[in-house]
Amino acid sequence: MNERPIVEAMKRFYENQNSSFHVPGHKHGALSELPRAFKDVMKFDYTELSGLDDYHHPEEVIEEAQALLAKTYAAQHSYFLVNGSTVGNLAMVYATCGEGDRVLVQRNAHKSVFHALELVGAQPVFLTPQWDEETYTPSHVSLTTVSAAIDYYPDAKALILTHPTYYGVTNPEMVETIRLAQAHGIPVLVDEAHGAHFIGEGEFPMSALEMGADVVVQSAHKTLPALTMGSFLHINSSRVSKDKVNRYLRMLQSSSPSYLILASLDDARHFIGTYAHEDQQLFIKTRRQFVDSLKTISSLEVIEADDPLKLILRVPHHTGFTLQKQLEHQGIYVELADPEQVLMILPLLKARHHFPFAEIRKKIKAAVEKCFNQQRDKVEIDYSHEIEALSTLAVPYKELQALDSEWIPFTKANGRICAGMVIPYPPGIPLFVRGEKITTNKLKMLADYLASGATIQGEHDLSRKLLLVLKEEKV
Repeated sequence: MNERPIVEAMKRFYENQNSSFHVPGHKHGALSELPRAFKDVMKFDYTELSGLDDYHHPEEVIEEAQALLAKTYAAQHSYFLVNGSTVGNLAMVYATCGEGDRVLVQRNAHKSVFHALELVGAQPVFLTPQWDEETYTPSHVSLTTVSAAIDYYPDAKALILTHPTYYGVTNPEMVETIRLAQAHGIPVLVDEAHGAHFIGEGEFPMSALEMGADVVVQSAHKTLPALTMGSFLHINSSRVSKDKVNRYLRMLQSSSPSYLILASLDDARHFIGTYAHEDQQLFIKTRRQFVDSLKTISSLEVIEADDPLKLILRVPHHTGFTLQKQLEHQGIYVELADPEQVLMILPLLKARHHFPFAEIRKKIKAAVEKCFNQQRDKVEIDYSHEIEALSTLAVPYKELQALDSEWIPFTKANGRICAGMVIPYPPGIPLFVRGEKITTNKLKMLADYLASGATIQGEHDLSRKLLLVLKEEKV
């Protein structure tokens, strides 16, 4: 597991001081006018040259590196992804579902999952997740809900789950859920974007791979030391065709893969593959000291998630956006803010690493104190909305393409069919999905998001408080 085939091949290529008469056009950085630090990295920005293998038909170092990846994660087949977990989610959906197929999908899935279902033309059945009172976020889908969905839709072609959530919440019924679906011949596809480190020693939650999921996609760049867009895809059973997954990856991914991303994935696999007991012990000890020190800051609430890398901070009577702004004034940038809190992703330290937690604690304390010099801005949000456990699109994806849409004030949108996605971001979980009926509960949640200053992505014009809906036929 100590080998890094791609990294070593790139080092050898660099040491040969080859002349570039190939793409990319910056010629090892020589023609670039970027700052020196950028140009130094560009010296390793290679393409598929002799000795560096072919990403879409690997037979040498990339094949060797991916075999090591599969061995590290105990998967049957594994792939490096250079187009992020988004392309992994697209590929696993394309490989298992076709037009008109029923697909059971966790409602708080990432937008890329919904995009995949729309592109395929599947018929999603949305499974409403449980509400997590600790993090104030939707979490996992209960075994009861999945069982009911399978009873209603026994012909489902796949069950798509998210594990863990963006906030680090795991599913205590995950093993039973996977076994139930598979017992009915339904493959389980898991977006485990935030769980690439779960194979680490000791204190980490169990990976969906270890729990028996059929396909698992992980963002190595989120919690492991890989470059942005670097991800893994693992196939763990014969229920999903390896050849189909491979085919769709070749179609959906870039034909000019970044070797910088590939090298970082090779290194990230090596990092977690060599994550030793002493590394884990150091991380847990350092993390505990940091968390305990934060808990001594007056008026700061510290919430620990199931995933030890995730940490949630709140300041009473202030939104997460206010706390985020004050933290950034102190030079601390968190993963996300929402109306309640901010989310921090801690570094997965090894024994040789040092991180300035003591200095960071001082800055967090200063940011919290600054919050109390500002006017209270917390909007009380009612999270007790009753949402039906199972729901489907009011208008199938195929029909949506041919229908006209119009802009209307969101205050008048109740009962209308949404024609554009509305996505609070991060975390990228859609509030409205194309083809869904707009409900009073969802409109109230949207109003709360807007009042608290959240960033909203998607097809909308919320600066003018307008939503895109399907036109209604005139009688």
